[in-house]
Formats: sequence, structure tokens, C-alpha cells
Amino acid sequence: MRIVILGSGRGTNAEAILHARTVGRLGRTEVVSILSDQPAAGILALGPRFGVSATHLDAGPFRTKLDGEGEVRFIAAVKATKADLIVLAGFMRVLKPGFLNAFAGRIINLHPSLLPSFPGLDAIGQAWRRGVKITGCTVHYVTAEIDGGPIIDQAPVRIDPTDTLDSLTAKVHAAEHALLPAVIAHLSNR
Repeated sequence: MRIVILGSGRGTNAEAILHARTVGRLGRTEVVSILSDQPAAGILALGPRFGVSATHLDAGPFRTKLDGEGEVRFIAAVKATKADLIVLAGFMRVLKPGFLNAFAGRIINLHPSLLPSFPGLDAIGQAWRRGVKITGCTVHYVTAEIDGGPIIDQAPVRIDPTDTLDSLTAKVHAAEHALLPAVIAHLSNR
């Protein structure tokens, strides 16, 4: 299975995927490309470290969505890789119908809550402020409904009375780093 990772930030989830591949825990997969909408994103530095192509693409004038010429650029770049699976690992743009239709059923996203609870931005903060006792992370297929596609798997994280927002964030990120590679490995064995 050929994978393309899209990300906008530091790349910790992408690094978890690449590390899992290095140690043989990612099933029959090959990470063929990393694409980022941010020219200074930390995720781009992972390419040389793991021997994977890592490229910044201009996503266009909109800060929160992939649309217009930016969408066309991303579609062309992903198609060129012949990817079987597109993994959104901290990609902070809403995908529009052109991209979704080009790769229907082949895009997965990692979200830092137990969906359908706390969709959208700042999910960990939402859970923290709400005072729930359990939160976690979800990997789901991407559809036009933001954080509303079919759920593939979830990992719960208990919020302890001694947790701070920072410690909870660290716990959720640790769960993400385990869950996302496990889901990819499972999908590669289908």
C-alpha cells in the first residue's frame, strides 16, 4: 500500500508513522510522499530523515480550506504518487469536493477526540473545558462533513483529577502515535 501524508505542523504523527514503518510495524506499506501547505512546517524535515520525498505546495489564498488552484496542485501531486491511501496527520485545511471526489474512500484523518464528541478545532481543549472524564482520539474516513466520516478506530484516554491541559494533551498525543500506525497497518492487510 502506497501512502501519502499531508500535514501542516510539527509532524509528530507523521514521525510515528515513519518510525513504525522503519521498525516493521506498518504492514505492507510504503510512505511515498509527505506534502505540506506550510513552507516552514516541521513535517517537511522528516522527509530527509526517513528517505521520503517531502514537498511544500502552495495551497492558495484561503487559510482554512484547500480550494481553487491550491486544490488542483494537491490533487496533481497526490495522483503523481499513485497513492492507495492519503493520511491527514495534522493537515489544518478543510478538503473540498474536488479533492474528496478524486480520492473517495482513500482519505483518513486523525482527530484528537472520541468522535462524534468534540469535532473541529481545539478538541482537547473542548474536552478539558467540558470536564469529561474520558476523551481520546479517532481515526476516520474523510467525507464532506467535517470530522463526520465513518469511524475506523478509537483510543480512549482517561482524564485524571491531577491532569492539566498540558498533561492531557501529551496523553492524547501518545495515544494518537499508537493508534494511527496501528490503523494503517490494519488497512494494509486488507
